[in-house]
Amino acid sequence: MKTILKSTVATVILFSGMSMLAQNNRDLDNFRQPDQRGVNVFEAPKDTLTTFENLKVRIGGSFALQFQGVDHENSGAVPLIDIGDNFNLATANLDLDVALYDGVNMHLRTYLSSRHHPEPYVKGGYIQIDKLDFVEEGFLKNIMDLTTIKIGHMENNYGDAHFRRSDNAQTLYNPFVGNLIMDAFTTEVGAEVLVRKNGFLGMVGLTNGKLNQAVDNPDASGVSFIGKLGYDSNISDDLRVRLTGSIYTTGKVANSYLYSADRAGSRYYLVLEPEDATAKNNFRSGRYDPQLRNEITALMFNPFVKYKGLEFFGTLEFANGKADAELDTRSANQYAGELIYRFGNNEKFYVGGRYNLVDAEDATNGDVEITRFQASAGWFMTKNILMKMEYVTQQHDGYPTSSIFNEGQFDGFLLEAAISF
Repeated sequence: MKTILKSTVATVILFSGMSMLAQNNRDLDNFRQPDQRGVNVFEAPKDTLTTFENLKVRIGGSFALQFQGVDHENSGAVPLIDIGDNFNLATANLDLDVALYDGVNMHLRTYLSSRHHPEPYVKGGYIQIDKLDFVEEGFLKNIMDLTTIKIGHMENNYGDAHFRRSDNAQTLYNPFVGNLIMDAFTTEVGAEVLVRKNGFLGMVGLTNGKLNQAVDNPDASGVSFIGKLGYDSNISDDLRVRLTGSIYTTGKVANSYLYSADRAGSRYYLVLEPEDATAKNNFRSGRYDPQLRNEITALMFNPFVKYKGLEFFGTLEFANGKADAELDTRSANQYAGELIYRFGNNEKFYVGGRYNLVDAEDATNGDVEITRFQASAGWFMTKNILMKMEYVTQQHDGYPTSSIFNEGQFDGFLLEAAISF
């Protein structure tokens, strides 16, 4: 533990020295800003203009801390752990973004502290290529003016909801404290090619379908395919419309982690967990994993409309697959809609609500339904500092009497302070 921390500090100091002058101008080309300017940005923007002069290292980070005041209950057949009102473990990210060459950026994110791992570990990273001038100046310029290539062990671009979710300590993009019930998020080794023109966008990607990389068990390795089609345009100065449809489908993989890959953990600590639970070991509290491990196909549709300060973001998700020993496929569907109103100078304040429903054929419990409502309010004290408050209530239906989720529900308030730079 001490060795890891010393290595992390040494790395920060090293890169701080390399980038001291560069930090006077922290903006990179084709880069999603980690602060308020990155809100409602999806894929990193594409700008064929360049400011590149020399290699530039941008050091960034995020910190988040919550106060939780949530109560939970069930039928009593399976006793729940006692929880009270208190602060959760503070979380932190370290981001290194490097302009390596004109049109070539690198991103690396390290979780310095998370719910599942209190010690630092790398989430993932990638190289983003927007120009091929390293081959020859102007090489395939007409194509690359429209194209972005990403290669790495990275967060895969399935759906649009992952652009608005909290990623450990990076929570400024999320107007709420918690993510969706069925939280689609995975990091796999692969490549993606994104093409954008006149508001239309199309993306294709291939990954090796593995969360944990290793060369053993080669017969269980395969390829996962990711695709996205959509349209995103400012219809007028006041109106923006975006609509995308995405697919994630696996071939022969040992286990698909599409709904269980987030090792940072849920924001609702220890809700509906047994008496012997710990925050680290039971880090997915309040979420639902349909355990569609093999032959999974998932579709997600995301409409986004913003008119002046009022915005709507929706999620319609349809997934099917099966676990190892199952002969028949099962389905899990998710529906979510959030309405946000942003106001004040530079939209520094907002209020909003989200309704989230999961209807699934569970491998153990049969047909189950989970509903959640969140109401939130936030204040950007500066573009880098966000204070937000959320009220959440969640109910579980359809679970048998032997399940801990039988008549399970939780509700209460959370306060979160977040910094990103």
